[in-house]
Amino acid sequence: MLSFMLRNLFGGLTSEPRRGQALFGAAVAEARCPHWYREGQVPDTIDGRFAMLATICALLIVRLESLDTDGESASAALTERFIETMDAEHRELGLNDPGLGRRVRKLVGSLERRVDQWRTALSGDAGWDDVVISSLYRGDEPSDSALEHSRAGIRQFWENLDRSSLLIEGEPDA
Repeated sequence: MLSFMLRNLFGGLTSEPRRGQALFGAAVAEARCPHWYREGQVPDTIDGRFAMLATICALLIVRLESLDTDGESASAALTERFIETMDAEHRELGLNDPGLGRRVRKLVGSLERRVDQWRTALSGDAGWDDVVISSLYRGDEPSDSALEHSRAGIRQFWENLDRSSLLIEGEPDA
């Protein structure tokens, strides 16, 4: 039901229903990298994995915002894939009840909060470490080595986005 509603509400945002799939797939692949959970000590739980994926997607969205109309379209497509995936994952977990829509909206709100936080951090108006802690560790203080690893990894990911053709073309770099 929710996916039907989303297709009707967001159908005009992307002309191709699967646009954004490669970009979302790349975000998922990055969020699944073991180093985030080992060295970065992001909790290897459903919540921790969501935090990592939402952080990567937020960084992608912020980067896409700096591009022209193609960036807006790619950002909308990425957000659509995120919503569809959250809906599908919750259904697979057996959480297909009247509260599903509310839960998915809460997850999308969490993504939106991260986008705002990273936008602020990347503009220099917020402390980078504070945003890393809030975005990945839900405000809990990680160890110094975990924070250093995550900070460096996110900074490297952000810097690599400037060199990536994936953002608009939707296909991984060769």
